[in-house]
Amino acid sequence: MKNLRLWPRSLQGQVLLAIALALLVAQTISAVLIWREQNHRREVSMVSSAAFRLIGPSPEERRHRHGDADDRPPPPFRIEHSQDSLYRPGERRLPRVEHELSEVLNAQGVETAEVLVFERDPMRDGPSIEFWNRNRRKLELVSKEPMPRLVIASIRSPSGGWTSTRVFTEGGEMRVLAPLVGQTIVLYLVLVGTMALILRRMARPLKALTRRVEDFAGNRTLDGQLQPEGPEDIQGLIVAHNAMEARIAAMLDEKDVMLGAIGHDLKTPLAALRVRIEAVDDDVERARMAATIEDINRSLDDILSLARVGRPSDPLEPTELSALVADVIGEFEDMGEPVELGDTDRVVLPVRATWMRRALRNLVSNAIRYGDRARITLAREGREAVLRIEDDGPGIPEHEIARMMEPFTRLDASRNSGTGGTGLGLTLARAIADQHGGTLTLTNRRGENGIAGLTATMRLPLG
Repeated sequence: MKNLRLWPRSLQGQVLLAIALALLVAQTISAVLIWREQNHRREVSMVSSAAFRLIGPSPEERRHRHGDADDRPPPPFRIEHSQDSLYRPGERRLPRVEHELSEVLNAQGVETAEVLVFERDPMRDGPSIEFWNRNRRKLELVSKEPMPRLVIASIRSPSGGWTSTRVFTEGGEMRVLAPLVGQTIVLYLVLVGTMALILRRMARPLKALTRRVEDFAGNRTLDGQLQPEGPEDIQGLIVAHNAMEARIAAMLDEKDVMLGAIGHDLKTPLAALRVRIEAVDDDVERARMAATIEDINRSLDDILSLARVGRPSDPLEPTELSALVADVIGEFEDMGEPVELGDTDRVVLPVRATWMRRALRNLVSNAIRYGDRARITLAREGREAVLRIEDDGPGIPEHEIARMMEPFTRLDASRNSGTGGTGLGLTLARAIADQHGGTLTLTNRRGENGIAGLTATMRLPLG
């Protein structure tokens, strides 16, 4: 199972998630503090009510003794005297309330041997049920809960008797949490929604700038310029990018003009030399001179191709790569070269066919020149087309493989020094693979007696 990415990768998602988490932490801390304060107030209210009832009749109790009024709260529970404690095993005691009640009673001069304060289910307490049924209407006026919580406070006198009173108190948890939950939802909608709009206004031009840079890196020839939008800082970034892009494009155009002029100026005298060497009587010398001129022409072609590979003029077109490979192999077979076409999968992907043929020819030529023969296979692996060219040569030392991709590099110590070449074939093939969003790697193929040859692997994305 793939690992889930819980943290978003975009700037907008990360900022929104950070704000949401910070708001959640703040609201949680606020809820805890408010709940503790509410709980403390409830405990103080319980202590006050229990203490006044245990010390003596409250004013409400005295008024109700002289006559009840329908609009007044119901009278409190009566004081209950017993020889045994009213506490039942399993009921939750309230140690903090016990301690505070004990301090209040001692301050009022009431001697106690023990103080017990505990909660009880009011539906399991006879006096509470009777009290509730008798005063239901009045209790509904002062309490919003269906059945308030019941707390019993009992004190044991030094003589051994117990005096108890019952206190109804509201739970308070939902009354505190419900408004906080509603407040949190409103804050999420307002704050996160507002931030989402602001971040979207920032992220949209950044995404457009990213796509522009990617397109320029792959093509380097784009129409028009990116329009500045978004906040002022991002607009300044886009303006600076447009200026840089224009400068780079101008430099590349100047380079193409310069290279074209150099190629034209050099190829013209070379063509004249080719004509003049026909007047040389010595056949061997004439052949050497012709071969030298041909090497210079090939070197010029490779240099110009490498310089222009980043600014292709032909568009990407859907091409059946297996057919393209077969055509190139057919060219070498017609020349009698030792090439072998292995297993090929039918793969169609957008490529620049002219450049891809050039890269494949360079790789096959290297395999034949330095490894005696070339074996070519084409396979579909996941979302990639994988082209492999194998030879039976001596391979390349591991520490020299990376250097072989650099321009004008030849490894004569491990290759045939008489093979010629300018050392641009691999560099040009790698540049063409990069142009198509792919990669080119070299690896030594191992056999029973060590290195059995070299494998050039070109991987191209399927779109």
